[in-house]
Amino acid sequence: MYNQKAKFKANSPLPCWQGYERVPGTAPGAKGSCRKSSPAKSIKGGGTRKVCLPKNKIASMSDNQRKSLASAKSKAGKAGNYRRSSGTNVKGARKPGATLRDWFKKEDWRQVGDPSKKCGDK
Repeated sequence: MYNQKAKFKANSPLPCWQGYERVPGTAPGAKGSCRKSSPAKSIKGGGTRKVCLPKNKIASMSDNQRKSLASAKSKAGKAGNYRRSSGTNVKGARKPGATLRDWFKKEDWRQVGDPSKKCGDK
């Protein structure tokens, strides 16, 4: 069932539509008495902080390479970015000609920061 009251803000004399707010000092129901609400403040820390690579690629990397890769992703996540800098991209992580099916069935993807955990684990 259609609920018209759900479209209005609660506790307003003549309510404005959802996403709008009452303009102080205007007559209720008058033209210009409602204005668009200010957008919500963005939350820092977007995106995941995990970096995943095939297990054999992680094993071939040095400890410094793994640490720098994990810290770059963590730094980007704390800054609110979803991607780390392209300078930390890893070459040769996937076999040439590998398909999405290979990713799911044949390759063992692990977290670079903690290779004992699979890519989707927390």
